[in-house]
Amino acid sequence: MRVEVFTLFPEMIDDYVGLSLLGRAIASGSLEVVSHDLRLATSDVHRTVDDSPFGGGAGMVLMPEPVFAAVEAVAPPRPLILLGPGGRTFDQGVASELSALEGFSLVCGRYEGVDERIRTDLCDDEISIGDYVLAGGELAALAVIETVARLQDGVLGNEESVLEESHAAGLLEYPHYTRPADFRGLEVPEVLRSGDHDRVRRWRLAASLARTIVNRPDMIDQRGGLSDGERQLLEEFGFAI
Repeated sequence: MRVEVFTLFPEMIDDYVGLSLLGRAIASGSLEVVSHDLRLATSDVHRTVDDSPFGGGAGMVLMPEPVFAAVEAVAPPRPLILLGPGGRTFDQGVASELSALEGFSLVCGRYEGVDERIRTDLCDDEISIGDYVLAGGELAALAVIETVARLQDGVLGNEESVLEESHAAGLLEYPHYTRPADFRGLEVPEVLRSGDHDRVRRWRLAASLARTIVNRPDMIDQRGGLSDGERQLLEEFGFAI
């Protein structure tokens, strides 16, 4: 997968993607991330990328010229996605959608916002990572890249991890434990030490259901509520509902 990012701060992208999971994915050839500095596409000596908004108002607006010029100079993989607060919400479903592509590109907004013509006449889509405002789209771009990259074959050491993670099946992930089995009187559930793999699997599903009911009841509603079998599973392992 190839991802290209248009930004005023390419070093923010380059530094992060060179580390940990993404760094290993890039080294193995599973992922390629290329950042483009929007200031290099400017034509004036001051490398101007922003200007005051027509009609007045606070803040500055990212100008269309450098963004259009940067994109047109490299013909990046499409779709070209603007990262902004007005876009559709990025979730695991959108990540799965993007992971099926050979590549895509991201435009990082800055300042008060971007010229509307960037959104309507240059970009193919707009994505928001949440109902809050950041100083720019770089952190959002990194969130999108990492979430999508983790769904690529060969990126994670254990492919089952993708299937069992939070949101993958419309539920939050079950609790995890490791050694020691007894830490300051806090014990790991007996079922996880039983060696009974089917019982462990059923307990984990029950724990996922219980955690989601408490922390994200909206996700249960989106699934159409609990089935009779899920209610029985919760009762079997003593999870209150």
